[in-house]
Amino acid sequence: MAAPTTEAERGERRPGRAGDVPPGGTSWRGRLPAPPSRRTLVVAGAVAAVLAAGIVWLLYGSSWLRVGEVGVAGTRVLGEDEVRRAAAVPDGLPLASVDTEEVEARVRRALPRVKSVEADRDWPHGVTLRVTERTAVLILAERGGFTEVDATGVRFATLPEAPGSVPRLELDPASARSAAATLRRFGRDRLVREAVRVAGDLPDPVARSTRTVKVRTFDAYSLELKDGRTVRWGSPEGGPAKARTLLALMKATPQARHFDVSVPSAPASSVS
Repeated sequence: MAAPTTEAERGERRPGRAGDVPPGGTSWRGRLPAPPSRRTLVVAGAVAAVLAAGIVWLLYGSSWLRVGEVGVAGTRVLGEDEVRRAAAVPDGLPLASVDTEEVEARVRRALPRVKSVEADRDWPHGVTLRVTERTAVLILAERGGFTEVDATGVRFATLPEAPGSVPRLELDPASARSAAATLRRFGRDRLVREAVRVAGDLPDPVARSTRTVKVRTFDAYSLELKDGRTVRWGSPEGGPAKARTLLALMKATPQARHFDVSVPSAPASSVS
């Protein structure tokens, strides 16, 4: 009986078994790419340094990427040249050196009418200033002119004459003594802020036709409209409810000349 033959005698090999060696005697197990030579590393480092130096020169040393113009967008009252002077961006300055936050701060400091400004680099040669101006909701009569007040109570500009499109705020106390007491208790700034609040709560048709917002005391605000009609508003509290009531009252009594919404749940109107 013939003895069993071995794998070697049969010339067979099981595929995929650990430790197998392919024909030729070289194992593929653990084969890794050869590490870069020192010379290759030196050359790569030199190339990277040259590229970095070139980028730095392009941004700061060349004459290509420099400020050549300053654009201004969004102005309504302010002039574009006025904004450029406030920004004070040097002509020819490398664009990468422009401190946009400092430019914005300079504009806000120099021009109180500016509510917000965004300075953006406009590659390759420009800077663009996008301006949002404050909008006056009231005009406050003061020595030397009329001060514009925005919806947050900020006084931002003084005009020689009051514009007819913006309501005037008047402190109209019953007497000098009551005026002094009101100012002492609440302060002028708070009265102005509350007047701004009243103006902001007015319904649009009434706001457009309001000539004057008057305050006698903190609880006694009133309106004088351009056609001579008057509105007793009362305190600044409950403004939205008073606005709705006033619109309904004006619609229900179109001939009325005087309206009282100081208590919106019990409004009143009269012809004379």
